Amino acid sequence: MSAAGKRWGRRQRALLWAVLLAAWEAAWGQLRYSVREETPKGSFVGDVAKDLGLQLPALKDRDAHVFDTGRARHFFLDLQNGHLSMMEQVDREEICAAVAKCVLNFEILVKRPMNIYKGEVEILDINDNPPSFPERLSVLEVSENTAPGARFPLERAHDPDIGVNSLQNYECSESSYFTLDVKTGDDGVKYPELLLVKSLDREQQAAHNLILTATDNGSPMKSGSTTIQIIVLDGNDNAPEFTQSVYKVTVKEDVTVGSRVLQVTATDKDEGLNAQVKYSFFKIPEKFDKIFKMDPETGEIVIMENLNFEEHEFYELVVQARDAGGLSSHSKVLIKVIDVNNYIPEIVIMSVFSPVPEDTPLGTVIAIFSVQDRDSGANGEVQCSISESHPFRLEKSFDNYYRVVTAELLDREQVSEYNVTVRAADGGSPALQSSAVLALRVLDVNDNAPVFEQERYSARLAENNAAGALVLTVRATDADWGQNARVRYRLREGRVRGAPLSSYVSVQAETGALYALRSLDYEQVRELQLWVRAEDGGAPALSSNVSVRLLIVDENDNAPQVLYPASAAAAAAAAAGSGAAWSGVELAPRWAEAGALVAKVVAVDADAGQNAWLSYELAKATEPGLFRVGLHSGEVRTARSPLARDAARHSLVVVVKDHGRPALSATATLSVVLAESVAELLAELGSAAEAAAPGEAAGSLTRWLVLAVAAVSCLFVAFLLLLLALRLRRWRRRQLLPPASGALRGVPVSHFVGIDGVRAFLQSYSHDVSLTADSRKSQLRLSGASCCDTLPARPLPDEPAPLLGQEDVAAALPADSSAPSVSFSVQNFCTSVSPDGVELFPRSVPWLA
Repeated sequence: MSAAGKRWGRRQRALLWAVLLAAWEAAWGQLRYSVREETPKGSFVGDVAKDLGLQLPALKDRDAHVFDTGRARHFFLDLQNGHLSMMEQVDREEICAAVAKCVLNFEILVKRPMNIYKGEVEILDINDNPPSFPERLSVLEVSENTAPGARFPLERAHDPDIGVNSLQNYECSESSYFTLDVKTGDDGVKYPELLLVKSLDREQQAAHNLILTATDNGSPMKSGSTTIQIIVLDGNDNAPEFTQSVYKVTVKEDVTVGSRVLQVTATDKDEGLNAQVKYSFFKIPEKFDKIFKMDPETGEIVIMENLNFEEHEFYELVVQARDAGGLSSHSKVLIKVIDVNNYIPEIVIMSVFSPVPEDTPLGTVIAIFSVQDRDSGANGEVQCSISESHPFRLEKSFDNYYRVVTAELLDREQVSEYNVTVRAADGGSPALQSSAVLALRVLDVNDNAPVFEQERYSARLAENNAAGALVLTVRATDADWGQNARVRYRLREGRVRGAPLSSYVSVQAETGALYALRSLDYEQVRELQLWVRAEDGGAPALSSNVSVRLLIVDENDNAPQVLYPASAAAAAAAAAGSGAAWSGVELAPRWAEAGALVAKVVAVDADAGQNAWLSYELAKATEPGLFRVGLHSGEVRTARSPLARDAARHSLVVVVKDHGRPALSATATLSVVLAESVAELLAELGSAAEAAAPGEAAGSLTRWLVLAVAAVSCLFVAFLLLLLALRLRRWRRRQLLPPASGALRGVPVSHFVGIDGVRAFLQSYSHDVSLTADSRKSQLRLSGASCCDTLPARPLPDEPAPLLGQEDVAAALPADSSAPSVSFSVQNFCTSVSPDGVELFPRSVPWLA
């Protein structure tokens, strides 16, 4: 890979980390502040109210306060200004010791509604600690016979500050015998050493005092110093000498504690006490002093703690051999640790791109991780793999860095989360393995429209419902997640009986509950057909529709309505609340047989179903047992043949009931008139008119009488014209045929007529008849002047009976003088017969209208 490609990769990784960090901070409301250590109590740290977007009154109302995650409280929230302030002074070195970055975490809790915000405050280091030495005075004994070039390690200084504020350099006061040499170890720590540059002479100067100063690079700069007193020893001519200037040894890291590493040996050419040698470590680090131990008599070095190749694969120790005269020499011991396969591979997840959008293209990097094995050689060579059942594959970037990329298209609706197990195995024998799980959440994309639980919905709602009544609830689910799965409902516009559909029903946008906005009437609207749309919250939004059929269930809220006989306003007012009352007049002949149809009550019910099933019942009758009513047909029939003793006029009350619960009813009143002739019928009609209340019924009868009078008048005029024509004809014949001499004496010639010499007597009657509609008596007046003696005549055998006898006329004529009346005259011309009884002219039949 080229340098430009590497730089581009680093920039991409940095950008990815920045995006992930920003998303994490936005999700958790992370607050970040920094403050210098030793800041006075009450000092400003950060404006919490502004950073969280909260108004100052909201902080008070919601009882905001700070919770420190540690044991001690370092901060408090001032509700007056929304500032986070210091509770007390903070010493970075006290709370964080040698940690490079000192961070104090806190939490802000608010109520109503409850929420928590996390934050951290970085304590910045200031140069408040100077470098210091363990001892103010260090004594170093050096023989005057020590050759120039000898090195003498010195104690290090310590500075608890970090960075530029920590220890940076050593300086030593000037000396003609010694100079300062500062070495930097592999761990970056500086080690001071004294280098002998000139031979010592005890007789000239028995002691040398040097000032060793350690300085940092802070602002202002601080320093610390110690005095090094060098005492020059006399007499001992020979110092101990090691057999080797450098001892080298190799050990395995799994060597047992207490094992001997090696033995050093030094000899002294002197004799006596000056030849006795003691062995020791010379100024080695304290941590090494705990791992190794040296026998001062034998010079054996043994292991006191387990070795760790991964922590230290090489140890450099300085050993000292010192005789009784104070002379010493130094040698190095180099211990090399051999690695064994005692560490399992370590998987370090560097970055995980989660959640992953389900429309992520193939080859997209999902995670980056590195694998480290602290062993060396084959023991540190690691092979990685992931499960093949997931839609991901593993690619090696470089060195021990790997990346997980998409190998197949993702579908959150099928699998919303993946736990990808990464396995790492080293090349040791036996091989050691480790694993890590990448928890990947698939981020939803709005690729699914809402789906209703049913293909269509239907519900039944009783009419006369209360406004706002719940009809049914439609429910749609969206296989997506989050905002993309948030379904809202709304009605598709339509019209019902000219009014907007939204004025009849409404749907709750969040729950899909369908409510009736008004009281519905089955007789007006029997069914509502509507469409409900479910729309998700994605961008762009997806939607689906479902049909809802709302059937209005009929209730028995309409009483039966009688169509025939016609209604009477007075009866309707009298029967308010239980139904309508109706009245009518029906005619029936007295000679009717049992089962004869008299009338039929016709009724309808605006309800439906069982509520509209009607039954008829005879509730009241003038003559019980004479009439019956069909239960379902409403036909009024005679139950038996009328008898002579039965009244002519009967009142029937028919109750019409539906089958609702509770049942509603209406009544119809029928007046049935039994009559054998027209006269009797007219008499009963007059009686019915008398009993009827003034108004529409009486006016109807009057109209019928007026029509009857007009008809009679027209017929009478026609009769007069016919009579006039006959008179003229007779007169003409008389002129043509003069009368003979054999006329009857005392009888006018005009009363006789003859054919072929036969004369007959013509009897003439003049009747004045007066008829009224309300009177039960008729007046018949016979004029004596117009009647003359006649010969008796016998009626013919087949002579038709009069249509209306005298008694019938008397019975048919009304008695009430206030009722409208008809007065007219009828001339009855009797038959003319010859003396031998032969009829010459047909008899005129009395006519009555």
